[in-house]
Amino acid sequence: MTTQTFDGVSVSTQASVYFDGKCVSHGITLADGTKKSVGVVLPAELTFNTGAPEIMECVAGGCQYKLASTDDWKTSGPGEKFSVPGNSSFQIRVTEPYHYICHFG
Repeated sequence: MTTQTFDGVSVSTQASVYFDGKCVSHGITLADGTKKSVGVVLPAELTFNTGAPEIMECVAGGCQYKLASTDDWKTSGPGEKFSVPGNSSFQIRVTEPYHYICHFG
């Protein structure tokens, strides 16, 4: 099931804008201190680097992704998630806006 809302959160009002506007996100902090980001990736092929492990959850749209440790492109659609190891990277291909939640940790 796709996450639709978060209750009781603190939201960063200034967006983080990456790749000349191809990715825009807002940081949120849940009541228990858990940090996440919510955003959109516009049509592009991009490479993201990670510090901490991440779980990418597709809220709407879809993407193809390839983890740094693999040669295989996989697909992620609404309600689906994929995990990215910390201190790694992943490539993402987007042909329609990909709305996501990034779960850190």
